[in-house]
Amino acid sequence: MMFQKQLLEKLQSELPKGTSLNEAIATALDISYDAAHRRTSCKSKFSLDESVILAKYYNLSLDQLFENTEKHIIAVEKTKSIRNEEELKNYFEDSFTSLSPLLNQKNCHILYSAKDIPLFYTLENNLLSRFKIYVWLKLLDSSMDSKDFESFSLRVQTIASAKALGQLYKNLNTTEIWDTTTINSTLKQIHFYNQAGLVSNTTALQLCNDLKKLIITISEQVKPNNDSYFFYYNELLLMNNNVLVSTPDRQSLFVPFTILSYYQSSDKTTCRQAEAFLKKQLQSSKLLNTAGEKEKLTFFNKIYSKINALYQLIKATQVLDFE
Repeated sequence: MMFQKQLLEKLQSELPKGTSLNEAIATALDISYDAAHRRTSCKSKFSLDESVILAKYYNLSLDQLFENTEKHIIAVEKTKSIRNEEELKNYFEDSFTSLSPLLNQKNCHILYSAKDIPLFYTLENNLLSRFKIYVWLKLLDSSMDSKDFESFSLRVQTIASAKALGQLYKNLNTTEIWDTTTINSTLKQIHFYNQAGLVSNTTALQLCNDLKKLIITISEQVKPNNDSYFFYYNELLLMNNNVLVSTPDRQSLFVPFTILSYYQSSDKTTCRQAEAFLKKQLQSSKLLNTAGEKEKLTFFNKIYSKINALYQLIKATQVLDFE
């Protein structure tokens, strides 16, 4: 019963002042008030399932049940594996369902450590977005092994679910941490599939142009009077695509697992630790919104130079093919 008492004490301390512990347990476990009372009085034991449900419902750390201060045991959710387009569509829909309650809240804030171009930017119905989805499916779906990009098409439902997820990211309070390497994976993907003969030179050149247009659109948001979008440059931090979503009453941390799948945790201690770490990185980063025009141009010109270098390389190859 010692662990049950610890769980009850932890739950009571986290509940708003004046909230009935019995009512809180009855609500979370969907049991009667009397059944909840038997548990709070320790006349009945919590089952393992009930303990997990309570911890998840009220964002509690299960490590409070153990006399071990060196380990922090948390409950996390992992997205399902993706092996084909149908499962990718489901991934978009499930992510939309999971994120909507958070992102639609007033005063919601996103802190994004961008190892790669944030997913939300490449979920439009355009060539670059279709290419990114093509790359994902090439890496996840064995039936895509020999398919070239020119013959690749998506179902209307997949496009719609991807676009809906991308729209969630618009008009939010967002802080992003980038390096000039953030675009590297996309550039490598264009180059690789072009070299492999799966993306034509003409299409590869258009992808470079579309990528440059996307970066220009992002750069136009980086300005001193934009209070909803903060763009930081950090050339030392190795970003990992972690995303921390904060609302007035809760936080959720999204940590990459595989190519698209991720772990999600709303554990309060873990989210606070992640927030402290990311904010510490912000202190050693440069806020380009207010850094001055020269520093902003220097950063984005480095990115444009990388895109232009790939463009010229593909163009040179195209010329050689005609000779």
